[in-house]
Amino acid sequence: MKKFAIVFLLLFVYVSGFSQLRVSPDHYCVYFKDKAHSQFKTDRPEEFLSERAIDKRNRFNIPVTQQDLPVSQAHTAKLESLGFKVVNVSKWLNCAIVYTTDEELLEELNTLPFVNITHSVNHKEKQKWVGKSYEALLEKAPREKLRSAYKYGKGKNQIKMLNGDQLHARGFDGKGMSIAVIDNGFIRANEYPVFDNLWKNKQILGWKDFVDQDTNVFDKGAHGTSVLSIIGANDPKKFVGTAPKASFWLLRSEDKSSEYLIEEYNWVCAAEFADSVGVDVINSSLSYHQFDDTLQNYSFDDMNGNTAISTIGADIAASKGIIVVTGAGNEGHTAWEKIGAPADADSCLAIGACWRGGRSAFFSSKGRTADNRIKPDITAKGMFTFVQKPDGKYGKSLGTSLSCPVIAGMAACLWQANPELSNMEIIEIIKKSSDQYDKPDVKRGHGLPDFNKALWIAKNKM
Repeated sequence: MKKFAIVFLLLFVYVSGFSQLRVSPDHYCVYFKDKAHSQFKTDRPEEFLSERAIDKRNRFNIPVTQQDLPVSQAHTAKLESLGFKVVNVSKWLNCAIVYTTDEELLEELNTLPFVNITHSVNHKEKQKWVGKSYEALLEKAPREKLRSAYKYGKGKNQIKMLNGDQLHARGFDGKGMSIAVIDNGFIRANEYPVFDNLWKNKQILGWKDFVDQDTNVFDKGAHGTSVLSIIGANDPKKFVGTAPKASFWLLRSEDKSSEYLIEEYNWVCAAEFADSVGVDVINSSLSYHQFDDTLQNYSFDDMNGNTAISTIGADIAASKGIIVVTGAGNEGHTAWEKIGAPADADSCLAIGACWRGGRSAFFSSKGRTADNRIKPDITAKGMFTFVQKPDGKYGKSLGTSLSCPVIAGMAACLWQANPELSNMEIIEIIKKSSDQYDKPDVKRGHGLPDFNKALWIAKNKM
């Protein structure tokens, strides 16, 4: 990722003497000054948001703003008429990713009155949870446990070490909740038996490719398949995930063959789509700080919650009422050592990785952020986590990519149990349930959450 000159968010490089953002070979980001000539209006959200998305906005008093309006079709049509291929558009950032091999064509951008080189994004202030004191709640926290509702198989430990089985035992297993998995593809997720129940029960709501604009996300990228299995697996006695009754959108933003800034823009486009269809939780087992083009690399100073494209997108997604769960990164044993984007976003839930006993994994990226906030927020099992493997077999793997979906599924179940609470209230309660909430550190954050305790805190917060 790129070290940029910034005015809150100002991104540019010089291409043939023109200030344009090169996000990957032959791909450029063009920001717009406005959304003029748009056919959409904020008082007609049903034209660009699903009924489910609108219901969520109404439930939590989240306004529909200009930021929600699609990018001006007049602007993108003009770019196409000049010879650019429009690859992706972002309404939140008000920009388009375009493709061209003709650098002379870039000169035309300076003649367009609606093109803006500078760009700023206004963040929604992080919501605060105010309730009874943490200590008072824990004094009354119940000790009794119910018998597990599922025969988890080899996935048992990663759920039971969080007391996640206690949510399932009370009937909170993700039913009615919608989760978007943003990843590099979902190879054979339409074939593996671990997902048979998802397809049979119509829990796969759809999929979309933001890399190749392909209609098939099942022929590339094994990483997303493993991630999905940790949440949605439902193969009794063999492997059951953290939210086996949730519904899923499978969104591809990552190109496994390369690493360029364009993938962060793909991520934001995927998050926008997730918002438009009304998802409750985004799982993002991705982390950015270094690219194939070293000019795009971030410095640690950029991990400040306001710089990286995916970080800004994550915070905007949270402002729309989505719980954004992201891996902290796997750089704890490298010279970089620190978290990557979007884990530095102040409104996301960044997950470190630990062993089954709770000890931090050696590779788990460390905090704090550049502006001295606690990250990761919490931790979960990311060492020998049970997953669906790319070869079609079950097995174990490691990474914050795997601890992330462990939490994403459990967060969905907790929200299912407490639908009146906001996304930020659920996040804060999860932190408060963790085993070192009062003494967070740079490796485990607030520690290992206890979802039985979280349920109690949520039910007694008022």
